[in-house]
Amino acid sequence: MLKEKLDTSQRVNANNKRLINCNAVDVNQLMPLKYHWAWEHYLNGCANHWMPTEVPMSKDIELWKSNQLSDDERFVIMRNLGFFSTAESLVGNNIVLAIFKHVTNPEARQYLLRQAFEEAIHTHTFHYIVESLALDEGEVFNMYNEINSIHAKDAFEMEMTADIMKDGFQTDTPENIQKFLENLIGYYIIMEGIFFYSGFVMILSFHRQNKMTGIGEQFQYILRDETIHLNFGIDLINGIKEENPSVWTPEFKKHIIDLIHQSVELEVQYAEDCLPRGILGLTAPMFREYVQYIANRRLERIGLPIQFKGARNPFPWMSETIDLGKEKNFFETRVTEYQSSSNLTW
Repeated sequence: MLKEKLDTSQRVNANNKRLINCNAVDVNQLMPLKYHWAWEHYLNGCANHWMPTEVPMSKDIELWKSNQLSDDERFVIMRNLGFFSTAESLVGNNIVLAIFKHVTNPEARQYLLRQAFEEAIHTHTFHYIVESLALDEGEVFNMYNEINSIHAKDAFEMEMTADIMKDGFQTDTPENIQKFLENLIGYYIIMEGIFFYSGFVMILSFHRQNKMTGIGEQFQYILRDETIHLNFGIDLINGIKEENPSVWTPEFKKHIIDLIHQSVELEVQYAEDCLPRGILGLTAPMFREYVQYIANRRLERIGLPIQFKGARNPFPWMSETIDLGKEKNFFETRVTEYQSSSNLTW
């Protein structure tokens, strides 16, 4: 029997891997790892797997049908369902259509695949909530076209996808690398790191008062996912900066800071729209300081100076919710009796 001579010349050297613009290295060869942080984020995402249908909604349905929720409380819930239902789709589409092909590192791509699946789970979550509460699905899923404060945030994000989606776009020039970084910052830092957080506070405030606990539990799971998304995005952004230091110019940094300022104002407008009157101890003015506080934290993580001096967190309980090390075991109420493949009925 003839022995074939195997070609070992194409084995990947981890030192040759790069996050972008590394087409000379076989992207199909995951190992050896270079960016261990990307693999750790992937493993953490897998460890947090959940499905919305595992969360019982009976108490939420009963409360929603009762007269125990005020019109203002219902308004806040509906506005946030309207924003999140489409925002998660925008993030997922951006990963699949704008980010994935330009990230040339397999371990980072491995996480992006996991994140894209999680975005689908989050969109599924809002379908499950709408179906459970017998809401008008057209009203909820089309709010991004009908409600100005939601439309403004989504339009702001879609503008950052436009150039990346053009035929022939490549991260082969400093200007295009900056455009790609702008996209990553727009979606990881701004969308998932700023635009989502007012909604988290509002919905989890219901949960803290034992109202709409099914929705609250699902938002806790989403928040846990988003924390990993944000951390991955920050590592990816900082990694690309480190490998391409010439693009991190004073002019580009000023541009990013300007985008953060714009996003803060858009998020404050959204909070004011959701809370024309106070509920559950929440008022719209509280969210200006909160959004500024969150924006400062995001700026620091990517090496930019804080912009809102003195901004404090008016919701200190959110810090414990966000800190994965201090979170309760959100998964203790989940159904854990999964069928193994040998027991499934086809």
